[in-house]
Amino acid sequence: MSINFEKRGSIAVITINRIEALNAMDPQTYRELSTAWVEVRDNPDIWVAIITGAGDKSFTVGADLKKTIPMEEEHWEFWKTQNNQLLNSGLEVWKPVIAAVNGYCLGGGMTLLLATDIRIASENATFGLSEVKRGLLPGNGGTQRTLRQLPYPIAMELLLTGDSINAEDALRFGLINKVVPQDELMDTAMNYAFRICENGPLAVRAIKELSIRSQYMHFQDGLRMETAMQKILKQTDDAIEGPLAFAEKRQANFKGK
Repeated sequence: MSINFEKRGSIAVITINRIEALNAMDPQTYRELSTAWVEVRDNPDIWVAIITGAGDKSFTVGADLKKTIPMEEEHWEFWKTQNNQLLNSGLEVWKPVIAAVNGYCLGGGMTLLLATDIRIASENATFGLSEVKRGLLPGNGGTQRTLRQLPYPIAMELLLTGDSINAEDALRFGLINKVVPQDELMDTAMNYAFRICENGPLAVRAIKELSIRSQYMHFQDGLRMETAMQKILKQTDDAIEGPLAFAEKRQANFKGK
């Protein structure tokens, strides 16, 4: 198995495990990762996911070019748009996803990072969109999300030169949330996950969906959608439990119902 999937209470931990290849992703890895994201999306007992790489050298360096580039698809496969969808290429996962970046985060690793919500990096982390150096473009959202998440000149520098930046620069540019020592990386990611799990899970998913969709819709449409989702949330058991727990000065016991 190239992907390790572990459930810790309400938290799913997904680990890309091809240490011998710096966690580069071959076709099997992509298929397994797609399956993992679907499990996160569809399992009601999972509230938050963490994605990381095995070992301490690499999150993932993206596609394993030796095994992916030589593969030729039939032309008709271009229209199989729902096949083996990934987090960064069309699959809608409204549960929060935290990236724990341990080392190289290059190519497809970077585009995967851009599809996550909270990002923690070890001090040795390196970030880059290196596809242009191979005569390719950063697919799976690389050309779409980079400009939305980074200042224009920084995004274009990464896209057009294929050069990398270190963890401190990534933090300075707002690409990641925090830089920590390697031995604190997973504990920090888990801490974020635990804090999110203390909140109403349905409200968390609504907030994520509304926030992401707001980037692509008219402001008035966003307000209308926000009102509609709030109306749905107010009919849930969690919406009763939250104010009651506050009044009783105790931790809320949310059920996601």
